[in-house]
Amino acid sequence: MGQQRKLEDLSTYLDEAISNIREDRAVTSTLLTDLLVKIKENTTEENHKQYGLIASKYVETLQRSNEQLVKIGALLSKQEKVSEGLTDIDKNQLFDLIQETSQNG
Repeated sequence: MGQQRKLEDLSTYLDEAISNIREDRAVTSTLLTDLLVKIKENTTEENHKQYGLIASKYVETLQRSNEQLVKIGALLSKQEKVSEGLTDIDKNQLFDLIQETSQNG
């Protein structure tokens, strides 16, 4: 029964992590879209450089969220294939990913 409880807790944390990733992506996408409009409105070289740096940070955030989703997907896929449960390495990777998502969210 303890193992079942751990899997339920893990499932809850994964659902929360995925929800946070989706929310972060939505906010970042909105900010990036707004910034692109601003870049088109203000075409001076100085503004373009400044906005370009900000845009690159938004794109990096989107890329990190993609990587997090891929990691979660790979770990879940691996979990389904192995009926004994997650390895210690898998658990550590999930914990690290959840911590990273919580800190970024």
